[in-house]
Amino acid sequence: MTQRPVISSTGLFTPGETITNEELVASFNTYVEQENARNAAAIAAGEIEALQPSSVEFIEKASGIKARHVVAKQPVLDPAIMAPRFAERGNDEISILAEIGVKAARQALERAGRDASDVDAVLCAASNMQRPYPAMAIEIQQALGIDGFGFDMNVACSSATFGIQTAADYIRAGNAKSVLVVSPEITSGHLNWRDRDSHFIFGDVATAVLVEDAAIAPAEHWDILGTKLKTVFSNNIRNNFGYLNRAHPETADAADKLFIQEGRKVFKEVVPMVAQMIVEEAERLSIAPNTIRRMWLHQANAGMNRLIAQKVLGHEASEDESPTVLDTYGNTSSAGSIIAFHLHSQDLVEGDTGLICSFGAGYSAGTVFIRRAA
Repeated sequence: MTQRPVISSTGLFTPGETITNEELVASFNTYVEQENARNAAAIAAGEIEALQPSSVEFIEKASGIKARHVVAKQPVLDPAIMAPRFAERGNDEISILAEIGVKAARQALERAGRDASDVDAVLCAASNMQRPYPAMAIEIQQALGIDGFGFDMNVACSSATFGIQTAADYIRAGNAKSVLVVSPEITSGHLNWRDRDSHFIFGDVATAVLVEDAAIAPAEHWDILGTKLKTVFSNNIRNNFGYLNRAHPETADAADKLFIQEGRKVFKEVVPMVAQMIVEEAERLSIAPNTIRRMWLHQANAGMNRLIAQKVLGHEASEDESPTVLDTYGNTSSAGSIIAFHLHSQDLVEGDTGLICSFGAGYSAGTVFIRRAA
């Protein structure tokens, strides 16, 4: 008998500390003033350009973001540091990425009435792993007490949807009955907080999605109608830092070792690609776009989401049709669409159809069409 994958539940861990745009701008502008004063002679001689300040109005117009959660607030706002700092942990202690992933996973298990012993596999699907090995997924698996297997996967902001399809495929193939897709995203660590064009983008969070065979799923679940993945190589979003260049510490703080992007190019190229992908996949599944009850889109940029939803639905989407968490969470990479789904799905009723969709660096894009079963 063929197993049929469904989404049984989701989990969310939100860090307790928040940075508002006002706090972020005050810190950034202090840094700008200090740097311009330090380089006053070179600026006057025309050797370098003066740094430009940021503003709350600029941030909100560019992104729609008003605040973001972070794991380490004080060092990010310190003009002398402007990066998260974490105490070194021993090899016998749980790593911070696994720690927040476990918290999200436990909530997902609790909401599904599932014990960790029922789970067969853990996929840690996220943008930034804090080490190359051992896999974060295996550490999460061990912390939860799961007897099975786990591995890491990175497709940037699409990691969670790629993880959901991978989990669904394992279930269809009979290789697992219950799979946790965990996305711990400490994106504050890869952000250049001193770059005016992007210092406001990211926030920290962890999500979990429990994908299971329908035969063992709780009554309240979401049928997975179909999934579709797509990648097209692009340098317009890139991060060059990795363990192979740690041998050159003098370059570790170079701008290209942190998040960089060509924002206008990304907007122009990704929006039509994702909209077309959604429409074509909906057609393949015999889903009329106007019957999509809700779209949980990747939370990267309010303008991108608005335009994608409009191209798919044929009209500007309401907050009910395409809810936003970007304003309070910022861009949380692969976790964004899952946060939106986790917080804005309980009001849907049996038979309602929805779409979880991600897009980001790679380029990568993933769609998961789902329908409320009960």
